[in-house]
Amino acid sequence: MDKDSKQWAMFIHLSVFAGYVVPMAGLVLPIVLWQMKKNDLPETDAHGKMVVNFLISFLIYGVVATVLSFVLIGIPLLIALGIAAIVYPIIGAIKANEGTLWSYPLVLHILK
Repeated sequence: MDKDSKQWAMFIHLSVFAGYVVPMAGLVLPIVLWQMKKNDLPETDAHGKMVVNFLISFLIYGVVATVLSFVLIGIPLLIALGIAAIVYPIIGAIKANEGTLWSYPLVLHILK
């Protein structure tokens, strides 16, 4: 992987954090960056798919944990999801900067 590919792959992983600044940006920005660079830098395509799979999976897990919070089981799950939502993109970005694709744990591989 060349320097540009590594850098853009890292940006795709870190763009998830845009949602903490602007609502919904953490869902939209990674997809936009991925779509912009997947043809120019083919190595970023796998990273984009991994991040989108992460977003979809954690959205599903969040809905399930929210429903389960009415019976108190979901509260620890929401806390664990919150921690994972911070840690996983950071690890993914570090690995992308090293030139490797890190498969996020517990992610449903919807896009292949």
